[in-house]
Amino acid sequence: MTQGELDDILRLPAREQAALIAQKKLSPVELCKATLDRIAQLDPTVGAFITVAHEQALVAAKEAEARLMSGALRGPLDGIPIGIKDIEATTGIRTTLGSRFFENEIPEFDSVVVERIRSAGMVIAGKTNTPEIAIHMGTVTDNDVRGPCRNPWNLDMTTAGSSGGSAAALASDMCQLAIGSDGGGSIRIPASFCGVFGMKPTNGRVPRARGLGRPDANQFSQSGPMTNDVRDAALLLQTISGPHPEDPQQFLRSEPPDFSSDSGNGVMGMRIGFSPDFGYGAIGPNVLEQVKKGLTALSDNGAHVEEADITLGYEYADRFWSIFGANAYVQFGHMLENSPELLTAGVQEVLSKGKAITAHEYASALRTVNELRMKIDSLFERYDLVATPTTSVTAFEPGKRPTEVAGMKVDSAYGIFPFTYIFNMTGHPAASVPCGFADGLPVGMQIAGRFGDEISVLRASAALEMALPWRNTRPAL
Repeated sequence: MTQGELDDILRLPAREQAALIAQKKLSPVELCKATLDRIAQLDPTVGAFITVAHEQALVAAKEAEARLMSGALRGPLDGIPIGIKDIEATTGIRTTLGSRFFENEIPEFDSVVVERIRSAGMVIAGKTNTPEIAIHMGTVTDNDVRGPCRNPWNLDMTTAGSSGGSAAALASDMCQLAIGSDGGGSIRIPASFCGVFGMKPTNGRVPRARGLGRPDANQFSQSGPMTNDVRDAALLLQTISGPHPEDPQQFLRSEPPDFSSDSGNGVMGMRIGFSPDFGYGAIGPNVLEQVKKGLTALSDNGAHVEEADITLGYEYADRFWSIFGANAYVQFGHMLENSPELLTAGVQEVLSKGKAITAHEYASALRTVNELRMKIDSLFERYDLVATPTTSVTAFEPGKRPTEVAGMKVDSAYGIFPFTYIFNMTGHPAASVPCGFADGLPVGMQIAGRFGDEISVLRASAALEMALPWRNTRPAL
C-alpha cells in the first residue's frame, strides 16, 4: 500500500478502518505502523502524547492480525489504534498523570476502562497529554513531564484541558479514537477548541476504578469517548460502559443500552431547549453565531428548537469547587504532604485550597447539587435535549485567558466555560459537537440529555454532524 493510500486511511473513521480490516484489505500491523509514523512526524510539534507505546502497540497489532487470520476478531474496533489520556493506568506502559510525582510509574494493572479497551482488541498507541493530575485552572494542557500540547488549528493557541492531548491527537489524525476524562468539562472544552467530538457520559455509566489516586473515583468525573466521528464514539462508549464490581459509584448498575442503534429518525420531533447563557454566562458573538447556525440545522432536520427559560448563577461554580477541590485533596493530597517539591505551584495551590474545605461547606455544596439537579430535571420534563455553547470563546493563547467576554467581565476560573460543569454536578450526559468556525478556530455546541439517555445525545450529535460535516476540514499542519 502506498504512503498516500495509508495517509487517506489514517483519516477514515475508525469504523471504516475496522471494516477494511475485517475484509482483509488492511492489516492491523500496517495500520499501527502508519499511526506510529504519523505520531513521530507530527507530535514533536503538537505535543499530544506524553508516552508513545511503540513496542507494546506493535505487539497488540500483531495479536489483532492473528485473530483476523483465524476468524476470531473480538468486535467492531479490533485492531484499531487508540490514544489513552495519561490518567488511566496501563499495564506495562508509563502512566504519569502529567506529574513528576509519577514520572517513572509503570503500573502492573489496568484501569477498568483500559482493561475493556484491551479486551475489545484495540491497540494502545500511547498516553495522551494532560495537565498535572488533570487539573489546571488556566485551562491549558501543559506539565513538567512532557510540556505544552498545542492546538493543531493554530499552534500558538491552547487545546484547553484537561483532555487536550486526546483532542489534539484526533484533530491531527494521529488516531481516530481516544479516551478523555471529564470532571468539569475536561472532555468537552478541548473537543470544542480542537474541532472534534467528545462526550461526558451519564455519571456512573463508565466505571472509575483502579487509578493511581486515592480513592479512584470522583463523583463528578467520567471517562468518555473522543473521536472525529459520532458513530465511532458510540462504538467506543459501548466498549467502556457497564457496571463493574470494583466501581464505588452507585449509579446505573444495569447493563447499558445499545448506543450504536439507529432509529433512522434523527432529530425529527425532538424538543430541544436552547440557552445561550444559562442566565448568567457571557458568550462571544462569533461563537453564538455558529451555535445558532447549528441549531438552525437541527431545526431544518425536524427538531423543535426554542429558547429555554433557566437562570443559574456563579454560586453553583463555588459549590462545584467545594466538592471538586476537596475530592482532589482526598485523591492526591498525599503528594502535597509527602513530596510538594515534585508538584507545580498551581497544583500545590489547588490541593491546599481543597484541604481547607470544611465539612459544613462540603455538606452545603452537596445540598446545592441536589437543588441544581432538580432544576435541570425540570428542564427535561419540557425538552428531550438541552443545547448551549460548549465554551464562551474559541481557543486563546496560553497565559492569555480572557477576563472579559462580549464586554462583560467574567470569572477567572469558570468564565469561559460556564455551561459544562453544570452537567458534571447533575450527572446528565453531555457532548460537544463541532458546529462551525470563528476566525479560523473551531466552535462547539454542547448537547445534554436526560439522565441515562446518551442515545438521544448521540442521535442529535450525529444529525448535526451530517448537516454540518466537519471531518473533511482539517488543520494544515
